[in-house]
Amino acid sequence: MNPARQLGNMSIWAQTKYKTKTWLSYNIALKQRGSLSIWLDPEMNWAPPLNGKHGRQQGFSDAAIQTYLVLKVLFGMPLR
Repeated sequence: MNPARQLGNMSIWAQTKYKTKTWLSYNIALKQRGSLSIWLDPEMNWAPPLNGKHGRQQGFSDAAIQTYLVLKVLFGMPLR
């Protein structure tokens, strides 16, 4: 017996018969579907150590900058 006949209608693709009318809820659902939680160590020091030099001090610690750069590479996002 033909395997396609055994599956019945499951092997036949039916075109979608609805149209999205509420784009706001559709976009919210897409964002929720792709949600991701990232857990960071609460003991991590985000502030840079004081270096005692003249001029503008560093804004973030090296560990914080490294974390941002890793996320940038993993997700292919621009650094903003």
